Amino acid sequence: MKTKIYFTAIMLFGFIVSSNAQAQNPECLTNLSIYAEHAKVKNYEAAYTPWKMVYETCPDINKANFSLGEKILQDKIDKSSGAEKDGYIKDLMALYDNSAKYFPKRYTPAVVAIDKALLMYENKMGSDEEIYSTLDGAFQNDPKNFKNPKALYLYFSSLVDLHKGGSKDLQEVFDVYDNVTGKIDEEIQKLTQVVTTLLPKDSTGTITSKEKRKLKIATTNSESYGKIAGSVDSKLGALADCENLIPLYEKSFEEKKGDVTWVKRAVGRMFNKECTDDPLFQKLFEAQLALDPSASAYVYGGTLKMKNGDSSGALEDFDKAMSLETDPYKKSDIAYKVAVINKRKGSKSTARKYAQMAINSNKANGKAYLLIANLYATSANDCGSSTFEKRAMYWKAADMARQAGRVDPSLSSQANQAAASYSAKAPSKTDIFNSGMAGKSVSFSCWVGGSVKVPSL
Repeated sequence: MKTKIYFTAIMLFGFIVSSNAQAQNPECLTNLSIYAEHAKVKNYEAAYTPWKMVYETCPDINKANFSLGEKILQDKIDKSSGAEKDGYIKDLMALYDNSAKYFPKRYTPAVVAIDKALLMYENKMGSDEEIYSTLDGAFQNDPKNFKNPKALYLYFSSLVDLHKGGSKDLQEVFDVYDNVTGKIDEEIQKLTQVVTTLLPKDSTGTITSKEKRKLKIATTNSESYGKIAGSVDSKLGALADCENLIPLYEKSFEEKKGDVTWVKRAVGRMFNKECTDDPLFQKLFEAQLALDPSASAYVYGGTLKMKNGDSSGALEDFDKAMSLETDPYKKSDIAYKVAVINKRKGSKSTARKYAQMAINSNKANGKAYLLIANLYATSANDCGSSTFEKRAMYWKAADMARQAGRVDPSLSSQANQAAASYSAKAPSKTDIFNSGMAGKSVSFSCWVGGSVKVPSL
């Protein structure tokens, strides 16, 4: 029976046990198979004693001592209180440290630090300073493996709370914000690559079951990062408003104007927060142009020309930015920024042109789809000769919004909300019935062009 249980555990968990450990302590092998079998059915109480024996006697026999040991101890924590609970928490903290000792390739510094910080936070054990210090060290030393969405938010959130308490300055908040959002964008980009590769197969029914699971995981994880990104922005809140940015950057400009990273982040943040009317933006732009005359610098130059009424000069700079950038993702971001600028100026056709360029460079640029959807929705009153035709534009806007969520699941919540809002403004079933347009098409002669098919009743 024991042999049968052992091989069942091997098959279910993919365990690989060293032959040396087996020869030295067969009791560890037996108890490993026993606790693994209990853990498989989530009977962690029964798994505790055999797991503890193996963990204490043969800690390096298998990674399961740590992956399943975490679940076993967490079950103990959930079911205990007072001093007993504190003891199990202490045991779990020690387990995290030992996981890196015995299996360092799997349990990297960031993985261990995240586990410990989340355990402290969830059990109200550590101060903001302790949690932030733990996560900051992990991010600085092992950024590659710092991927946990919840930890990314906790890292930034604890810092903001420390700043509000007076122990951290605003510049550090901005630096960590840039690092965290950069990491989120990096992970989302990886996931959307998977999504854009597999979506066509899914729509045509040629996707394999393995690819289907991969698509589902990528979609779910992308949605998680999207939610965290929104939470991080909300936590930053008014700290990044112009009234805070301008004096901070004015104070540091002379000291930092030769630091290309600082300059690019400063001018980028002022651009994103629409602080471009302040003379400081011009100073920062000129500093970036001198240090790094890259594509983004021409975007900012074009923005200034647009504000000064030089539309043709602005478009020349925007096109220059597009021609300079060779990375498709960066080019897509530049095109999107230019689209936003033109949208603000009311140049809807030009805004769509650049939004489409953004999509052409990166098919997963959901923000560009949402922007086009908004351009369509805000043009409803300008397109069509009847109320029905005007409101039909909202179907076109809703379709574009839904596409944003499909290509970039991190935007699914925002995209679904926008699509629902647009759909609610489109003609109702009663309107369709009374118009006699069910199943027919409505063409648009305005700048939008194209047509939309009226739903059948």
